[in-house]
Amino acid sequence: MPSIGVPELIIILVVVLLLFGSTRLPKLARSLGEASREFKKGVSEQDDEEAPASSPPAGDPNEQVTMSRAELDAMLAERERNASKDVPPPAQG
Repeated sequence: MPSIGVPELIIILVVVLLLFGSTRLPKLARSLGEASREFKKGVSEQDDEEAPASSPPAGDPNEQVTMSRAELDAMLAERERNASKDVPPPAQG
């Protein structure tokens, strides 16, 4: 298969210029660049998600963790406060 040389690239560039016009060509190049960046960002995020999460500190896996009722109530109350911040206010109408 023959390789693409400079004359072929010039012909391709002229055809693209005729198809898209000189005003739309920069917009097309910009959108291709943004799409490429988004694709690379998505691939890197997917790789980060597949990476193993940090392991908990080493210790006895059979060790039982206990907490008082007051500590549990405080933790649940804090979780509810944080969850209520995420909920939008009800629509009035």
